[in-house]
Amino acid sequence: MNINKKNKGCHLGRFFLAIKKNCQREPSQMANGNLFIGGKIMKKKPLIILIFLIIIVIIFFIYFFNISNYKISNSGNNNLKSVSDFEDYILNISSYESNITVEVTSNKNTNKYIINQKYSEPNIYKQEILEPSNIKGVITTYDGKTLKLENTRLELSKIYENYECISDNYLCLHHFIENYKNAKEKSIKEESENLKMEAKLENSNNSYNIYQKLYIDKKTGKPVKMEIQDVNKNMLVYILYNEIKINSTSKEEALAFELNTKKYDI
Repeated sequence: MNINKKNKGCHLGRFFLAIKKNCQREPSQMANGNLFIGGKIMKKKPLIILIFLIIIVIIFFIYFFNISNYKISNSGNNNLKSVSDFEDYILNISSYESNITVEVTSNKNTNKYIINQKYSEPNIYKQEILEPSNIKGVITTYDGKTLKLENTRLELSKIYENYECISDNYLCLHHFIENYKNAKEKSIKEESENLKMEAKLENSNNSYNIYQKLYIDKKTGKPVKMEIQDVNKNMLVYILYNEIKINSTSKEEALAFELNTKKYDI
């Protein structure tokens, strides 16, 4: 025990002696406040560790800031990277729900409508007019064969069996998709923050509906607006997508449309 105490005392004595000698050095011999012990420089480890931690925090801050910005700028469908990816995504939409504002221009005036739409393959479609107030509540339901027209405010309805003209509903996104697939003249290109898909309908029975253009947000992959023009490229129909959910309608919901249509009795 005495030996250990003696050795311990010797070590402490050497330590304080080194400090004393260090303090007697010239300022130029001081290494920025470091202590010279046994001919070696003992650096201020706590300060170095603190600086190291600060650098790590700054690096992590920059990293997560960049990741956050990337997620914001790529919100929506992150799998869409090329123009062909966007094109394939739109052409393979199997269902959607949308709220749209429609402006229809004629020779005399322009009429504005707000409409809710729902569509699901194979060819099940439902549309409800929300505005203007005089036709609010008019609902069109189609199951691929039977068309049902309802006016919920007046409690009136009409059913048309084996109805096929619904395929000419130019307000529908799926109608544009089919036209684009079948068009001989079509294109897709970038325009500012959007992509524009354009199709020319050469065999259209309606001479006033020749050009259809769909604009897609490059960040989300969702339709932003659609334009329908005549042979002189005058605007006939302008559709603004206020909200749209793509591939969100389940099979059960699609079947519900069909069942509701078939169960209805005039």
